[in-house]
Amino acid sequence: MTPKFRHSPPFLALLIFMFAMPSEAHAAKISELVEVDLGDQFVRFFSLQDAAIRHILLGCLFMGINFGLLGSFVVVRRMALVGDTLSHAVLPGVAVGFLFTMSKEPWAILLGATMAGLLGAATVSWIQRSTRLKQDAALGMVLASFFAVGICLIKMIERIPSVNKSGLDHFFYGQAAALGRADLWMMGGTAVLSTIIVVLLYRPLLATSFDQVFARSIGLPERMLFHVLMLLLALAIVVALQAVGALMVSAMLITPATTAFLLTKRMHVMLCLATGLAIAAGMLGAFLSFVGEGLVSHALPTGPSMALCAGGFFLLAFLFSPHHGLVFRYRRHLSQTRQITVENTLKAIYRAMESDRFKEEGIAVRRLAGDARETFEETMTRLRLLVRDGLATFASTRGEVIYLTPEGLQHASRVVRNHRLWELYLTNEADYDADHVHADAEKVEHILGEDQVMELERYLDYPEQDPHGKRIPSLRDTQRLPLRDLAVKEEEVEP
Repeated sequence: MTPKFRHSPPFLALLIFMFAMPSEAHAAKISELVEVDLGDQFVRFFSLQDAAIRHILLGCLFMGINFGLLGSFVVVRRMALVGDTLSHAVLPGVAVGFLFTMSKEPWAILLGATMAGLLGAATVSWIQRSTRLKQDAALGMVLASFFAVGICLIKMIERIPSVNKSGLDHFFYGQAAALGRADLWMMGGTAVLSTIIVVLLYRPLLATSFDQVFARSIGLPERMLFHVLMLLLALAIVVALQAVGALMVSAMLITPATTAFLLTKRMHVMLCLATGLAIAAGMLGAFLSFVGEGLVSHALPTGPSMALCAGGFFLLAFLFSPHHGLVFRYRRHLSQTRQITVENTLKAIYRAMESDRFKEEGIAVRRLAGDARETFEETMTRLRLLVRDGLATFASTRGEVIYLTPEGLQHASRVVRNHRLWELYLTNEADYDADHVHADAEKVEHILGEDQVMELERYLDYPEQDPHGKRIPSLRDTQRLPLRDLAVKEEEVEP
């Protein structure tokens, strides 16, 4: 399924019209542009009065599109370290581009950084093909080596006299508030290019990202698609250096995509979510940087603020994601543990009633405690769960005798049926000894669905007894069969 980006062009055109680009601003942090109180800062930011704010928000939009789309494919390909490597490998290209023109010419720096990034990616591939080193070792070597070369070149440039070197060090940490027209044109161009290529090559990229062997078997140019992705990634990283810097760009590339990965299982939804999260993290980081001095009495750097916001979104997804969230997984664990406790207690009551041939409707709590080898209070704690769920009642307020309700008897019969059918299956089909099937059946009985149990019953030709000679409750037994009928059936199977 192709991602739904049909509303993007009008939306981008509207934003470009809204953010008409006047004069450029130069400041390390957005909040340094103006000196006003907190209330005025809120008004200035949301009214878009300052050119730098319009520039940074438009830059966040373009950066979010780039990183959301490309970062998603990087994450599903398990190439997160590749993004970090490229962000550090482009630094020598920045220095070479500066040396070529002896000025901070955006297009020269873009060309030099892109070539350095592609050279870094090619070096990683060459090391993998030529040696026994794995990808992570090759990436680590290229990352450290290229970054070291870049630092050395920049330090050499700083010693060159009579050359305007202002702003060159901002490629380390970013200078989002100083984004100008040339920067925005490059960011916008790469965003449009990334969107077009992802839309046109969505299915081939999807196939090569999840199953490269299958992609090659159907004739897809897997290597070419990989190089196209690396080229787009290098361009996206280079144009974002001015906004977030080489040290933070990998966080903005990977974190929104990993957050989206926790929230959905569909790739086209992941692309949209990652893009939205990257844009939101960028804009929220810009907002916090702008009002930071009024909030914490100190101006916050914009690039790290964006990365922190992206990390905050990931933390929320990690805790509250419906599928992978820590809180929901803990709640599911508690629910499953409670279910197992309830079903094991029902099974214990059923067996006690079975041993009396179902002549007694109530079972003494102390008898259940003795059978389970636990204290009276421990047994009462488990029985109260049954009462709370409407599966049992106590004979009196003292709670010395427990009675199953019709729903409780139905549920108990279902659990015992699952257990004994699985014991018989393991004995007949898996050659288990009858004395060794109980532990495995204890685990499986809680997860078997009714359809699986009926299929298992048909496969075993509707058996009536388990390997130990105990009667297996039938489907009708699990549908509120009266207790007296169970007693009659129990007598029928006794020798």
